[in-house]
Amino acid sequence: MSKVLILAGDFSETLEVFYPYERLREEGYEPVIAAPTKKRLQFVVHDFEGYDTFTEKLGHGWNADIALADVNPSDYVALVVPGGRAPEYLRNNEDVKRIVKHFFGEDSPVAVTCHGPIILAKAGVLEGRTTSGFPEIAADIEAGGGTYQNSEALVDGNLVSSRAWNDNGPWFGKFIALLREKAPLSA
Repeated sequence: MSKVLILAGDFSETLEVFYPYERLREEGYEPVIAAPTKKRLQFVVHDFEGYDTFTEKLGHGWNADIALADVNPSDYVALVVPGGRAPEYLRNNEDVKRIVKHFFGEDSPVAVTCHGPIILAKAGVLEGRTTSGFPEIAADIEAGGGTYQNSEALVDGNLVSSRAWNDNGPWFGKFIALLREKAPLSA
């Protein structure tokens, strides 16, 4: 079965991990969650309740399948980078940067949402690229060499991006189409 890597950590956004996870399973791909260590992760739920920013509540817990240091990116056909708070510290992890650079170097499908693009910026793969993301990280994307575009589902080559979990349907629909094209399941 073709495997797709999902980068996660404590305080990843629940809906940005579980929606891709289940859609990938529906399509016949094997989702694999990679985190700094192989342990039970604590996800969060971000909601928009009329404040100047989102609120954050504890979400579901879920076990990581593999530690980042043990990931051989060549074992995977695509990469998913959810948002939430986890990208704040994951972007500094050398294994995360190694993994992200591999997928961009191979022109493999990459899905990113919410605060996930700050990982791509830190990995140095946004130069000349246009990406969406949570609007408040536009400056981070631009500082990383990319161009920010406010979009629910933006495709730029192998990269499919969106603003947040409320864009999951359009975002992941475009990613699945790219995945079928670039990494079809073998019969």
